[in-house]
Amino acid sequence: MSKRAKTPRGRASNGEKREKIRDVYVGRPFEGLADEPEWIALRELVPAAAAPLKLSPAYVERYGDRPVTLATVLPMAWPAMTKPDGRVFIGLQRHVQSGDISRDLAVALQCALETPPGQSVAVPALPGVGDRLQDVIENAPLDITVHTGFEFWLDENAIDDPAVRASLERANASIFPTVKLAAAPATYWCRVTDRSHVRLVLGDNEDRALDALSRLAAGGGLLLGEQTKFAGMFRAHGLLAPVWDLPLEVEAEEWEVPVAGFAKRYAEAFAVTEPLTAAERRSKQGLIGRLQPLR
Repeated sequence: MSKRAKTPRGRASNGEKREKIRDVYVGRPFEGLADEPEWIALRELVPAAAAPLKLSPAYVERYGDRPVTLATVLPMAWPAMTKPDGRVFIGLQRHVQSGDISRDLAVALQCALETPPGQSVAVPALPGVGDRLQDVIENAPLDITVHTGFEFWLDENAIDDPAVRASLERANASIFPTVKLAAAPATYWCRVTDRSHVRLVLGDNEDRALDALSRLAAGGGLLLGEQTKFAGMFRAHGLLAPVWDLPLEVEAEEWEVPVAGFAKRYAEAFAVTEPLTAAERRSKQGLIGRLQPLR
């Protein structure tokens, strides 16, 4: 029986030396962007939302001033797609990613800009070395629109296609009601099966943010009001994302004032520079025990 010839490691089957692409881990991929907490919230907390992006001057010079839309997720969790009219969409929530999400997004955008309008966009699994998101877009606050469905994906005539309509209905069925609150940055109310939540992303250094929350917990200032429960926190891309359980029946707008009160208490606690007291240290250990890694 003949044995299959082995290709030497590091070489392609045609004998040419194959380029090795190494992955790199970046703990805070959105650091340096004007709305770092909002980028994280859109990636991890919000089911359907979009925001327009502007290309950096260097990319406008290279590709023209193309309209670009950031989406929480695209059909089939594609990294990017192009429209026949030249518009480009990039998706934050996707199946394949490297250790540097910022670099992933930059490559997805660049691939979409180099793809003929209306054609499928091919994006490499490992992007290699190059520009990151901070290099390819203007660094400006996000103008976020939270959607109740994914119709923003489609052109008007596409919705008349039965297959497209069925796919859209399945995607829309997965969405839970979500409202962006104005009382604090990167703060979202949502209603799931048996309860409601407020979830937010704190934009401060993780250690100092944890100390501030520990001071609030020790002093009884961590809750959003009666019948609320501090459910814990996620560690998301280098920042903390606290979560509160809320009564199911109370609507989103009723939480603007309680969230504003928490934001004020948190800012005051964050400004304190003295070492934690014994009670605050105990509270900190309790919070750490409820800290879950999200990404």
